[in-house]
Amino acid sequence: MVRLPVPRTVNSNSKLLSKKNHCLSLLKLSSSVKHVSQIHAQILVSGLQQDTNLLTELIRFCSLSPSKHLSYAHSLLYNSLDSLPPSWNFLIRGYASGVAPKNAIRVFHRMRKEGVGPNNFTFPFVLKACATCLALEEGKQVHADIFKFGLDCDVYVNNNLVHLYGSCKRVWDACKVFDEMPVRSIVSWNSVITACVQNLWLGDAIWNFVKMKDFGFEPNETTMVIMLSLCAQIGNLSLGRWIHSQVIERGMILNCQLGTAIVDMYAKSGDLGCAKLVFDRMEKKNVWTWSAMILGLAQHGFGKEGLELFLKMKESVSICPNYVTFLGVLCACSHAGLVDEGFRYFYEMEHRHGIRPMVIHYGAMVDILGRAGNLEEAYNFLMDVPFQPDPILWRTLLSACSIHNANVSDGLVDKVRKKLLELEPRRSENFVIIANMYADAGMWETATNVRRTMRDGGLKKIGGESCIVLEGSIHQFFSGCSKDDHESIELLLDGLNLNMKMVNSL
Repeated sequence: MVRLPVPRTVNSNSKLLSKKNHCLSLLKLSSSVKHVSQIHAQILVSGLQQDTNLLTELIRFCSLSPSKHLSYAHSLLYNSLDSLPPSWNFLIRGYASGVAPKNAIRVFHRMRKEGVGPNNFTFPFVLKACATCLALEEGKQVHADIFKFGLDCDVYVNNNLVHLYGSCKRVWDACKVFDEMPVRSIVSWNSVITACVQNLWLGDAIWNFVKMKDFGFEPNETTMVIMLSLCAQIGNLSLGRWIHSQVIERGMILNCQLGTAIVDMYAKSGDLGCAKLVFDRMEKKNVWTWSAMILGLAQHGFGKEGLELFLKMKESVSICPNYVTFLGVLCACSHAGLVDEGFRYFYEMEHRHGIRPMVIHYGAMVDILGRAGNLEEAYNFLMDVPFQPDPILWRTLLSACSIHNANVSDGLVDKVRKKLLELEPRRSENFVIIANMYADAGMWETATNVRRTMRDGGLKKIGGESCIVLEGSIHQFFSGCSKDDHESIELLLDGLNLNMKMVNSL
């Protein structure tokens, strides 16, 4: 029997396959970029640098692992002679989910330039990056590519298209994509409702929420959180209570996200009793839960109670406050007239907790000083902020001057007035505040001149607005405008007036 020699190439291929499997096993066990670079060195020494599967695994780890190194993944991909779509998808996904989403769009453009065909795993993350960057034009180009590659019926791709257009304030386009979807999921409904809520298409948001059930979809926890945020925005307490009842009826678990949304809705709608009741019954609370309750108390004039809750949060739980917490704390100090405490918390915010104050926090400090009548100090505070004060900050100070009947001939009021009009020369509200200040000071001629300037410039005073909630619907009334059924309203008022007269005559 003659034994045939085994070709040397088979041994070589077998060794390469063994080394490849060994490298793949090591990649699965690796926990740092240092490990990956060592594995990459072994791959180069073994002559496996052109193996697309190994390259894809290297890029996946560098792009998506907790210890991600996107620049390393970027270098690997761009220096490879051959690459598969998954390699590009992993890098795009890594950038889209990180701090540099614009790079995801650049990688997609390079992918197209290299002739690599995108697939249904590519487009969702490219669209996510476009939404984060508010890159509408790039998003439209991606939308065109989706049609070119026949993925316009993919539910995941379409969900991200709805999100993109909603983020870029193109609600009509978001609704159009949604309406044309041949297949939908609960995420599709949540995406279109979110697009409507974020852009204040509140009626459409409620309509879509109601229509979900007709199409066989039951709202989930995310849906309820979105709807509760809508109720908080518009202050519709009756609708919020109904959404809360639906949460209870469906037996949903009151976790941090859902519980916080309910607390926030009740707090912003003015029902602090229910907000506190839900807050106290929550077994687990996070910083957003505490912040919602503290801010709710502060905004409705319960400043001391808000500060007490803040101290309780620091003492009883190991939760670090965030920027929203400190906004509530500063608001509480403003309503309670605690100027020194406001400055102390403002200082602690940055120097103890490492939270850099935002414009809204500086505005809260101006409000604290303005409410307390410390107008000169508020002006000096504004002049020392590390950025150019925006019109809102100057208008806050001007309103404080008006409330405290500051002397309009005083240099301070004049400086604030000039600063505000330099930044917003076409905002009628600014002229109204100034004219009213002159009128209150008895300077009628000057007040008239201000109003004449408004009229000559084509500026109109924004009409007063009030609203009532009747049987779950919000009815708005504007000064100078009449409702279509104003005659029936007048008849009703006449009837009530007559009834009151009859009662008084008895």
